[in-house]
Amino acid sequence: MRHYPRARIAGRENVGLVREPLNRYDGNAIAVRNSRGEQVGHLPASPVARTLAPLLDSGLLHALHGIVPRSNSKANFTPYSLPCQVHLFARPDDAAVVEAALEEAGIDLIHNDHPEFALSQSAAVMEQTKKTDREVDKLFSLVGGKKGKAPIQPMEAPRDVVLSELFEHQKEALGWMAHREESDDLPPFWEETEDGGFKNVLTNQSTEERPPPLKGGIFADDMGLGKTLTLLSLIGRTKARNVGVKMAKGAKRRKVKDAGEGPRPTLVVCPPSVFSSWVTQLEEHIELGSLKVYMYHGERTRDKKELLKYDIILTTYSILGTEFEQEDSTVKHIEWFRVILDEAHVIKNSTARQTKAVIALNAERRWVVTGTPIQNSSFDLYPLMAFLKFQPFSIKSYWQNLIQRPLENGNKTGLSRLQNLLGAISLRRIKEVDIGTKSMIELPPKTVLECYIDLSEEEREIYDQMELAGKDKMQEFGDRDSILRNYSTVLYFILRLRQLCVDVSLCPLDVKSWIPSNSLEDVSKNPELLKKLASLVDDGDDFDCPICLSPPTKTVITSCTHIYCQTCIMKILKSSSSRCPICRRSLSKEDLFLAPEVKPSDEDGSGKQESDRPLSSKVQALLKLLKTSQNEDPSSKSVVFSQFMKMLILLEAPLKDAGFNILRLDGSMSMRKRLQVIREFAHGGPDSPTVLLASLKAAGAGVNLTAASTVYLLDPWWNPGVEEQAMDRVHRIGQKKEVKVVRLIVKDSIEERILSLQEKKKRLISSAFGKKGGKDDKEMRVEDLRMMLGIDGGGRPVAGGRGSRLLG
Repeated sequence: MRHYPRARIAGRENVGLVREPLNRYDGNAIAVRNSRGEQVGHLPASPVARTLAPLLDSGLLHALHGIVPRSNSKANFTPYSLPCQVHLFARPDDAAVVEAALEEAGIDLIHNDHPEFALSQSAAVMEQTKKTDREVDKLFSLVGGKKGKAPIQPMEAPRDVVLSELFEHQKEALGWMAHREESDDLPPFWEETEDGGFKNVLTNQSTEERPPPLKGGIFADDMGLGKTLTLLSLIGRTKARNVGVKMAKGAKRRKVKDAGEGPRPTLVVCPPSVFSSWVTQLEEHIELGSLKVYMYHGERTRDKKELLKYDIILTTYSILGTEFEQEDSTVKHIEWFRVILDEAHVIKNSTARQTKAVIALNAERRWVVTGTPIQNSSFDLYPLMAFLKFQPFSIKSYWQNLIQRPLENGNKTGLSRLQNLLGAISLRRIKEVDIGTKSMIELPPKTVLECYIDLSEEEREIYDQMELAGKDKMQEFGDRDSILRNYSTVLYFILRLRQLCVDVSLCPLDVKSWIPSNSLEDVSKNPELLKKLASLVDDGDDFDCPICLSPPTKTVITSCTHIYCQTCIMKILKSSSSRCPICRRSLSKEDLFLAPEVKPSDEDGSGKQESDRPLSSKVQALLKLLKTSQNEDPSSKSVVFSQFMKMLILLEAPLKDAGFNILRLDGSMSMRKRLQVIREFAHGGPDSPTVLLASLKAAGAGVNLTAASTVYLLDPWWNPGVEEQAMDRVHRIGQKKEVKVVRLIVKDSIEERILSLQEKKKRLISSAFGKKGGKDDKEMRVEDLRMMLGIDGGGRPVAGGRGSRLLG
């Protein structure tokens, strides 16, 4: 409803909806009046009032009843608009006409058998759907922990498609997935009633038709346990059943489709870095020609019939996001037999376009695949539920009321409900188990060590100067709101401090040349400053668009020095607010500056280093560790991870001078080039590469690097899950040697504080799936920013419990 800010209205108040046919501004007006008879607003003119007014005037609707639902916020009201639940009353004979009119106008009508019906705050509905917390928790426990639950029956992969023998845990996963796809069981929380109907015991939704089974779920095995081969076995099983092969091994295949069977293509959606993993797995484990695969990226077909000829269509999240608003998108108009979201944590932002795109896909069977289903908060799981169409949890309000809010409030029932819910639809096994229990697979051990490094006197002087400038600037900003208005400035200080820990050459030393001025005019009229701000985005992987929470595409810098995707900020400008989402300053199109395009990295490996520039302390330590490792085992291979692409290029010259045969893998490379690098690195022999320089973004997920046995993390990452993914590129199925992970950390620096932040995130995720402990997002963000700059108790932490330490 359109709300008048001066009018008062209480939470969950019954309101009067009064037709105003003589309203001089709108002949369809329907006024909203509170319990005291005061007018508090109007129903939206289009399409609500425009549709409901003629129905009221004609008598097809004989009454409207409105309720302003109780808000969970302590704030009084949202200016100019408030939610209003409108209940319609019509005679049974007129119901069909009313429903048709609403449908034509694009207004959603929620019947009493719709899962959202129970969200109504009408007294009658609330009484009908009333349940105590204890009853709700009992329902969750019945769903997640059913007694007498049959154990998972292992299943062999189809031998005419899959050449490799599966591990026992992969056979169990294949059996579990096949059962979930082929079972006719009712979805969780549904039961059959005595009269032959069906009822959702959680929402009280009733229907005469049997609800379709939930064909799919969350496959969340730990990274490195061979999920891709298990998925290929599932797809191969579909192909084998479809073809109907029942002949002895070696006999000529007879390709005859089952009667009535149509095309059964599987759409696999993954990040670009994971393409190489699927291609490699297909080449190594699948019989040549048994599965037809189409790469849906780059130049791709728009012919639906052509795509239906294939068993597997591989594409990326970004491509689906790009095609989401295109009417001629082929993937949107295919009824897929199966959709697999690999590395599905990519869609943790429910408002991102690529998330909306995958949720909108038509599919009979849906699978979410990720070794890190929760990275920051339990809300990461909501988009996964929306993709799986798992009602009622695919409805955001249900997820927030039953799961999210209890978790955030520290209520133990929230965690219990979440565990039971996941127990009903997910499978997760981990590699590392408690002492005394059998490991999932026989992998060599993995050791994580920290190598603490002292900066040189010159490096320390520059670092301390930068940190002091950052602290002074933070103190100058003062309160929380001022810090958030200058959020990007603080981020630039943090980024520069992190770069100084790695190599001084990553950071321009003239601080005043890149610190944004307090004057907006100076920023908007200084193209050199804007160019330097853009270079900051290119230097690090930290910058996410605050609107879509993804790395910016077509990066735009505002006159108030905040960074967004062009598409995201343009939508804001077209809205009624036209303000910067971070600092709330007014913006126009003239206040936006498009960042220069990112230049492709030097793929031929000819990156040069200034000959007269001394090596940084961290690079010297890395070279010392690499030489020691090579002396111990000349055939050993290592992977050096960094988030700074420029650093990977700078490392090439000193490593080559030291006699190492190197390769580089970064995010600017084409998929073909990445695959070539990974294959070359895996190759053995006396002249084979011994060191791979890899960016976390390009090689942090879905890449098999088991040719190496040592991992060096050159700079720590905010999210511990990203680092775990990087480690598990090496420590996974196929690894024959003991794996050593070395994290290079500068003493008394921001890097130690990042370790502390990582540990805090791990505790939050493991203890309560990301509960926030009662603090809001802004307070947590400012607290972390202060900690990174060493303010308010954010000094050097004790970074223990992660293995032995090495001397720098």
